[in-house]
Amino acid sequence: MKAIGFISGAPFNNRFTTSLCVMELIQGCLDKEELRVVKRFIKENFSSIIHPDEKISEKAVLLLERYALSDGLRTVDALIAASALTEDITLATANLKHFKNIPKLKILEFKPD
Repeated sequence: MKAIGFISGAPFNNRFTTSLCVMELIQGCLDKEELRVVKRFIKENFSSIIHPDEKISEKAVLLLERYALSDGLRTVDALIAASALTEDITLATANLKHFKNIPKLKILEFKPD
């Protein structure tokens, strides 16, 4: 899988995800086997899971106020961007559309095709 190759290009200690991304993956599962695969994937490929706190939530609200109308930024993407900004880490994404205009957000583009 191209995604696993992309992720494994970063040192394990520098691989983070958010609980929001984990929830989106779980939501896409069709059965218990897929859920098991997702849980194993998260455990094996990420050193830490970032959970939104008050600081991240406040930043996400500001991002939504600024970018929801102009760029189509949605709630979960605002929380993910706010997590990356707050933790000062690079956001790896295949979806540049909603993130590209956020100042100071470090982005690493993933091209799945």
